Amino acid sequence: MTETIALDDAQARAYVDEGFVVAPKLLRGAEVDEVKREIAQVARGAQASSESDGQTEVSDEEILRETLAVHHPHLVSPVLEGYMKHPAVCEVLARITGAHLPHWDGRVKAMQTMAFVKPPGFPGQAWHQDEVFIPTRDRSLLGAWIAIDDATVENGCLWVLPGSHRSGYLFPLRDHGRPEEFDAAQESYGFDDSEEMAVELEAGSVLFFNGYLLHRSKRNRSEVYRRTLVTHYMNAWSLLPWKPRAKPDDPNFAELDRRNVVPVVGDDPYAWKGYERNPADTYVRQRDRRRYDTATR
Repeated sequence: MTETIALDDAQARAYVDEGFVVAPKLLRGAEVDEVKREIAQVARGAQASSESDGQTEVSDEEILRETLAVHHPHLVSPVLEGYMKHPAVCEVLARITGAHLPHWDGRVKAMQTMAFVKPPGFPGQAWHQDEVFIPTRDRSLLGAWIAIDDATVENGCLWVLPGSHRSGYLFPLRDHGRPEEFDAAQESYGFDDSEEMAVELEAGSVLFFNGYLLHRSKRNRSEVYRRTLVTHYMNAWSLLPWKPRAKPDDPNFAELDRRNVVPVVGDDPYAWKGYERNPADTYVRQRDRRRYDTATR
């Protein structure tokens, strides 16, 4: 593993003020290669468990060419769960996840991983805010976007709208009508995006961004993959009301707490509640099968 690299004060402040910060080259080349191999293996296994058309006989290249994303790969991959807890990533998380909260003690938990493959020609996702789909109550949702290939404008890197997280406003959603550019997830609207900026990253670098930050990606117009491993984290002290009340006697919304979480920095104050872990939640999203679930489900 790499040596941990803490952000300096200016970088930590930039995260609070602008809603994102880049930590260059947190993963070494051998680690990046390991993640690439593991994504292919998890995609193969997830497809084989849900399809009956002989997918186990095709090559890794063929598997990846049809894969847009793998949801929750850490549930079946100890390797990828290990990268969820990567020491260098966790050192940054301990500095910034709840930096906007008075008295935060640095504890962090994870609730989701996604491996995006994005082969040549595949679409991106229109403007959105992750907090719409993963409410954290205290605005501590944070995405750690690890570049597994160099992410460029040509191959569909992330674009962000600096400062768009500050008000804590969740913009409404609508259909975008641009299937040639974006997948079928709806887009956020009602804001000026003229100040958007591309975040190009070298493989092994990590973009940390707040759950309220508006961001999007565009179609991969290159001949190379744009693979990423994205994990979402939050302040360990906050509950995670990810699911609506199903029955009248369910807990109040403010008390709901999805327990499919993993402590990554410090312990979990709610460990007494136990944990959920369902490997069947791992699945592959493919373009040609129209499985366009929202990317941060």
